[in-house]
Amino acid sequence: MVARQFIISGQVQGVGYRFFAMRAAARHQVLGTVRNLPDGRVEVIAEGEREAMDQFKNDLATGPIMAEIADIEEIDLTVTRRYRDFRIDH
Repeated sequence: MVARQFIISGQVQGVGYRFFAMRAAARHQVLGTVRNLPDGRVEVIAEGEREAMDQFKNDLATGPIMAEIADIEEIDLTVTRRYRDFRIDH
């Protein structure tokens, strides 16, 4: 089990990115949260199996059709097992 924070930059707000991330998390059985940041980026906090997390990151790098991903910053976190699902934080 691994935990990671992803900060996604580019054209990622107003294009359905958070809903895309939620569907991708369900597909890969990843738990956590996604939210828009005030500076126009999106933050994802996720926990899951290493292989699933790698596949999830690949999906995040693709994004929904209207998104333009410029960069993904990835930070390893300590696994807390506090998440029971994957949700959008507003």
